[in-house]
Amino acid sequence: MNPRPPSALISQLIRFLDQSPTPWHAVAQVSERLAHAGFVQLDEKVAWHLEAGGGYFVVRADGALIAWRQPQDVAGWTLFGAHTDSPNLRLRPNPVLKRHGYFQLGLEIYGGALFAPWFDRELSIAGRVAIANGGSVLSELFDLRHPLGVIPSLAIHLDRDANSGRKINPHDELVMVIGRAESDAEFDFKKWLADQMERSADEISAFELCVYPVESATLAGLENEFLLSARLDNLLSCCVSIEALIENEHADGVMVVLNDHEEVGSVSTSGADGPFLESVMRRASVQADFEAVRANSLMISIDNAHGVHPNYASKHDEAHRPLLNEGPVVKINANHRYATTALTQGVIEQAAERADVPLQYFSARSDLGCGSTIGPLTAGRLGIDTIDIGCAQFAMHSSRECCGTRDPELLFRLLSQLTQRELN
Repeated sequence: MNPRPPSALISQLIRFLDQSPTPWHAVAQVSERLAHAGFVQLDEKVAWHLEAGGGYFVVRADGALIAWRQPQDVAGWTLFGAHTDSPNLRLRPNPVLKRHGYFQLGLEIYGGALFAPWFDRELSIAGRVAIANGGSVLSELFDLRHPLGVIPSLAIHLDRDANSGRKINPHDELVMVIGRAESDAEFDFKKWLADQMERSADEISAFELCVYPVESATLAGLENEFLLSARLDNLLSCCVSIEALIENEHADGVMVVLNDHEEVGSVSTSGADGPFLESVMRRASVQADFEAVRANSLMISIDNAHGVHPNYASKHDEAHRPLLNEGPVVKINANHRYATTALTQGVIEQAAERADVPLQYFSARSDLGCGSTIGPLTAGRLGIDTIDIGCAQFAMHSSRECCGTRDPELLFRLLSQLTQRELN
């Protein structure tokens, strides 16, 4: 049995994952891809002059982006929504610790991360740095690329309960070791960072830096049917949404919104519970009745779903156990943790039938939570009919996740069909 080579879309996804260790890098990669495809970047601070048939995008706070194809007359928008951030570890403002003969970096937990997978991995750092520029501040991306340190596990000889459900204290135990420290040694992190960026320490005003595992995205399985990578949740959805917008040149009236901060509640200038999407929609619909446009719009909230784990099948409702590589998952929750309704489910099912794409369904056990997405936030803020879908995956919120290699292709086909949605 010979493994199948990756498709063009999966190869594109692998490159995107490897080059996007942070939300800010992800938006930079998307911006470059859009510009190469002829989309024009707009500045929120100046007036816009939009032409029918044109492709445009706008970036906010480095970590969020909205892109669209401008229709001749705006009657409504078909929205593809995803988020650029993933649970991870981030450096504290004063990160350097000198303890017991070692230099370490103090870390803060971002989002609902699984702790155990961060141990014993080659870890690097990347993010954005505020650069002093006269009386202003510039944002500059940084990626060290090579391993800087490790969070080592404690030997089982010293912790006999390590395999018995021991609780991890993130403040004390998720601290990265980066080097030996002699008794009189000092480590100036800002100076070190400036040297890596070929700048002076005086130019570094502040930084937001993430820790990430350096392993590349990798195919696995008897037939390369699995993709292993960090940040599949939710960069997979970002990549496929943008490709669907770019590859469907006549998708006028389609808008992709990539929010930041979904993993920490979405309340920010660039989060789904902020004003970014409404602001852009209003400016792109300026010649139309916005309330009519809003009412005629549809949001497809795209965020990965919980595939049934064969070792823990009991964690799923027995009638709702999505499998990897069996098609996009429609996510439904009676308490509106997902925004899917019977009507929007009907819309997606008709589109899937036309595109010859199989669908699966997820409804969480009544005794377990299911998480949430940007879908209910968008529906609540703007009153837009919304459906929640996504590709099934294993190990959600781990530092190394797993999805199927067929599902992104099926999702792309479904989104391409939705770009042809007829408005009422």
